[in-house]
Amino acid sequence: MNKTKNLKAKISRGLALFLPGIFLLGFNIGTGSVTSMAKAGATYGMSLLWTIIASCLATYFMINLYSRYTMVTGETALHAFRKHIHPAVGIFFIVALTAGVMGSVMGVMGIVADISHVWSKSFIADGIPATYFAAFFVSLVYIIFWNGETQFFERALAVIVAVMSVSFLVNFFILTPPLSEILNGLIPNVPAIPDDLDKGPYLVIASLVGTTVFSGLFIIRTTLVKEAGWSIADAKTQRRDAIVSVSLMFIISMSIMAAAAGTLFPANLGLTKASQMIELLEPLAGSMAVAIFAIGIISAGVSSQFPNVLMLPWLLCDYNQSPREMKLPKYRIIVLLISLLGLVVPIFDAPPVFVMIISQAFNAVILPVTVACILYLGNRKDLMDKYRFNTSTNSILVLILAFSIFTSTIGIKGVLQLIA
Repeated sequence: MNKTKNLKAKISRGLALFLPGIFLLGFNIGTGSVTSMAKAGATYGMSLLWTIIASCLATYFMINLYSRYTMVTGETALHAFRKHIHPAVGIFFIVALTAGVMGSVMGVMGIVADISHVWSKSFIADGIPATYFAAFFVSLVYIIFWNGETQFFERALAVIVAVMSVSFLVNFFILTPPLSEILNGLIPNVPAIPDDLDKGPYLVIASLVGTTVFSGLFIIRTTLVKEAGWSIADAKTQRRDAIVSVSLMFIISMSIMAAAAGTLFPANLGLTKASQMIELLEPLAGSMAVAIFAIGIISAGVSSQFPNVLMLPWLLCDYNQSPREMKLPKYRIIVLLISLLGLVVPIFDAPPVFVMIISQAFNAVILPVTVACILYLGNRKDLMDKYRFNTSTNSILVLILAFSIFTSTIGIKGVLQLIA
């Protein structure tokens, strides 16, 4: 009996070490990521795989730097921006990230409901209305939130992320493209524009980077690090957690790209929205592959909704350095209102992609500011002392900053084209 209890305790402690990373993975891999990766695979095969690698490496680097800052100073990101740069910088992140999250909540739930509706047609004539699915998933996320404990969120998210990961990995082995294509995709290149497209691959590259190297990820990471009680002595634990998180990001993202590259790309079918994968894959890969892929997308959408609805309350707690007590009525009301935005797209039949335009516009301008802020804070000797950034770290940060400005410019141009 004691051996069983000890084993359970060891497993629980081992899982707890990786829960912050799993939370980030659920945050990062949402329906936006699925759509971007699938579109890249359907349009360009595996030729943009190098972009995922570069994005994951940049994400790992940024996670480590923001985590190191918190482990050394004990300060979370927004509090540091407010205290050491200017309160307006902290307010900028709160407004920009919240606006992005609101658009994401509407778009993500719209995509999840649309995919569920299309998939349900396999079992029921005309399918179950998308509004019913949206109401169900919105309620599910809010009920889990009602518990109010971060560890409970993380454990619930771990289960959903596990389902998502297994689904996309199984799909990878079912629909995998030739190994030679995967290896060629590791070589940086910009593929030619297909004859039937009027936009080049640069916008696709920008979307791949934007869905992976997400500013909100690094801001929230500092809160998770502080709540975990990690100090600089836990740097090894933090890096291990980050490695697991980013490695899974890469594997899942590659699996999604490969599913489209192995089926839609050879057939030259293209892709404009995630739900098309359900309709296009079945004649090419069979109902089993479609079912697994649909479960993966739905899991990705639900897993990303947890951090999305929690973003504003957590940012406010971070900025004000107040206890992160999610059971307070004001936070429950905020989360309820944000959650209800998930019903907008299904009820009003709005196109999810258009609804997410504002979200994309805000995300495009946040990343360079995020990189610039940690570049400044990490070089403050009065804050970091002997742990301040060295020359090699600063050089890599400058490269990431330049690349983020480049992809942000492309992303803004792409958004303006969609609006026009």
